Amino acid sequence: MQILETHDLKKYYGTGDTQVRALDGVNLAVEQGEFLSIVGTSGSGKSTLLHMLGGLDRPTSGTVTVDGTDIFRLKDDALTIFRRRKIGFVFQAYNLVPVLNVYENIVLPIQLDGNPVDVDYVNQIVEALGLSGKLNALPGQLSGGQQQRVAIARALATKPAIVLADEPTGNLDSRTSQDVLSLMKTTGARFGQTIVMITHNEEIAQLADRIIRIEDGRICGGEGR
Repeated sequence: MQILETHDLKKYYGTGDTQVRALDGVNLAVEQGEFLSIVGTSGSGKSTLLHMLGGLDRPTSGTVTVDGTDIFRLKDDALTIFRRRKIGFVFQAYNLVPVLNVYENIVLPIQLDGNPVDVDYVNQIVEALGLSGKLNALPGQLSGGQQQRVAIARALATKPAIVLADEPTGNLDSRTSQDVLSLMKTTGARFGQTIVMITHNEEIAQLADRIIRIEDGRICGGEGR
């Protein structure tokens, strides 16, 4: 079952001779439960693509369908709600709230949506990511790898249709990167999450179920399906 699909997705900036085609007709399909890695150099369009998949920016043309919903048919307020409920984000910058402890950071998106916290489910995620002994700690008391684990837990806790990861190991050393990505893959499989990760790191990309490559705003390697 396809959980995520794009059709002829384009994002252009400027006009005429100075026009930049950040995305130039991307067709992509991702199966439910898949771990997909999108690889590209700086300026290839991979970050723009991730922002479109997550509804963080609107395309020039084309469609993005998430869990059966054409997200850009939604008005801004409805898109914000949809994004919070259906899409989890893991960024290179951990984006944790410094005055909230680990547990409060993890459940914050759920509380913002006014929903009750599934405590058993959250505890399973916390245990799987090795955070059980850190729930009362503040972000500033954690290592980089631990902070990224909290960010992953937060992304999984809302039970999203997909998790989008933007260079999630960019601030980590190579060994910690491998550990965090292995945990991300394991927890994604355990909790039935679909993960789309962008990276420039070929070694990290190999942990995914499938790899596609993007250059000059177009998929040029691997299969978009």
